[in-house]
Amino acid sequence: MKTIILSAGQGKRLSPLTDNLPKCLLEVQPSVTILEWQMMQLDAAGVSEIVIVTGFEAQRVEDAIANFRKTYAPKCTIRTLYNPFYKVADNIGSVWLAKEEMDGPFMILNGDTLLTTQTVTRLLNQGDMPITLTIAQKDQYDSDDMKVSLDGAQLRRVGKTLAADIVHGESIGFMKFSGNGSALFRETVEKALHSQENLKRWYLSIIDDIAQSGDHVGTVIAPQSEWCEVDFPVDHKKACEKVQEWTESPVEAIV
Repeated sequence: MKTIILSAGQGKRLSPLTDNLPKCLLEVQPSVTILEWQMMQLDAAGVSEIVIVTGFEAQRVEDAIANFRKTYAPKCTIRTLYNPFYKVADNIGSVWLAKEEMDGPFMILNGDTLLTTQTVTRLLNQGDMPITLTIAQKDQYDSDDMKVSLDGAQLRRVGKTLAADIVHGESIGFMKFSGNGSALFRETVEKALHSQENLKRWYLSIIDDIAQSGDHVGTVIAPQSEWCEVDFPVDHKKACEKVQEWTESPVEAIV
């Protein structure tokens, strides 16, 4: 299955780490970047093709991918798409740019989400809905969490401002589209971008629209121990620690 990684942004909230370096090229181990870790996990899980949407310092990302091919010799094919609008549109712009890649089953991975091979395998093997969102659960959620509201395993809402009494988890920024889910998502994105004001929307707001329109979106749960995201410098430090733990004591697959 194809996976689209959204890595166009600079990651300004990680300043000064990203003043001259795209977020996806921050190291989480010596000589291993966020993007390289993602590609290793996807390749190990059997993903057949990776399409990386680039933007800020795109040539440096291209060079890093070329080096990755030489160093790791992945089994999957790896391609890039350049998003020239990364400064003026939110990640919905990167999704729109990649719409021609959505002609069959595919997955989307946020460029700041670190995960394990087991998380990838779980999403590949579970979930028979047109769209399947990977979520995680914890005791409390903060204002920056992309919170979800569920009806059983069905997604009803996703967004940062959901009322606490309807929150059942958070999106980890990793999802699968199959069956008519691919076309449904692509068509909803294209329709939304007929209005210029929607350029500043997150693409997960499109998933929210789809979830409210019917039983189209299911969920699978990933343990908190299997993923992390990198938004702020303190997150980067925690991510380095978590990747070290994963490297020293790989988690067992639960599929």
